[in-house]
Amino acid sequence: MQIAVDAMGGDHAPRAAVEGAYQAAVEGTQIVLVGDRARLESELESFGERPRLLSIEHAAEVVTMEDRPTAVRKKRQSSIRVCARLVKEGRAHAVVSAGNTGAAMIAAKTVIGSIPGVDRPALAAVFPVLGGRTVVLDVGANVSAKAGHLRQFAVMGHFYAQDVLGTPAPRVGLMSVGEEEGKGTDLAREAFKVLQRTGLNFVGNVEGGDVFSGEVDVIVCDGFVGNVLLKSGESLAGYLGSLMRDALQGSWRSRLGYLLAKPAFDEYRKKTHWSEYGAVPLLGIRAGFFIAHGRSNARAIRNAIQRSVEFCEAELHRKIRHKVAELHDQEKSLLGDGWE
Repeated sequence: MQIAVDAMGGDHAPRAAVEGAYQAAVEGTQIVLVGDRARLESELESFGERPRLLSIEHAAEVVTMEDRPTAVRKKRQSSIRVCARLVKEGRAHAVVSAGNTGAAMIAAKTVIGSIPGVDRPALAAVFPVLGGRTVVLDVGANVSAKAGHLRQFAVMGHFYAQDVLGTPAPRVGLMSVGEEEGKGTDLAREAFKVLQRTGLNFVGNVEGGDVFSGEVDVIVCDGFVGNVLLKSGESLAGYLGSLMRDALQGSWRSRLGYLLAKPAFDEYRKKTHWSEYGAVPLLGIRAGFFIAHGRSNARAIRNAIQRSVEFCEAELHRKIRHKVAELHDQEKSLLGDGWE
């Protein structure tokens, strides 16, 4: 199992990627670092002897955060495109990148390819909620989408919740501004009608206040709305953590209380901080493809690599492909030629 790590992507590249990949290699994961060989060799020198499971693949170009995502088409030797090519050639099983999300999606689709029946791959984030976890997609890969795309997101989210989170019959909700069918944008109203015909456990519209309630297991939305939800949730979790730390460090009694409660705070951080979950999968691609936070540190990269290994070991991309085909066949048999 070899993971291709885009060492040149992210705010702290290449240091964070190199350190995170080094940790993963020491722990037993086979890694290929992709980027400027001279810079990567220099970074690795500070860690001493290179792990035998870690190698370097040279990439002469970089798609920066300031570049338009389409720059990846011209920069054929960019680190993210080389990562995708390694997977396409069978030299790696998955990609981890903290770089330009749009460029990563284009590289994934054009080089590796999408699963048949999936027009728009989607980024799926798992939110901690009351009583469990909820899958939210898309959280940034598709700023705009059509009703048919949201249908595909629902199918992939349904499967992900079943196979990864162990939810037997995932309840699927559509993000809108009201519970009633007629509420929301033109897209939301059209998507509501489409999702009613999927055969999934579609429970209707959900609102922002339902995101963390645990009332649904999958929330479907376009990438603009999903990214706002994700970033707002991350910010709120950090803010609440800071408030609690400040409150508990005001006096010697509260500091003592903080020390006693530290295990609970550590558990809170594991459930809510983005560096702990590492990255989110781009579902609908023929291989594992994980997008990490642009501000990822070494810990986040190491955790992202672990998520990608788990994804590959479970062969989730193959299971998603089979599930998409299976559900499409079921819908076609129920709805006839007009199912699409």
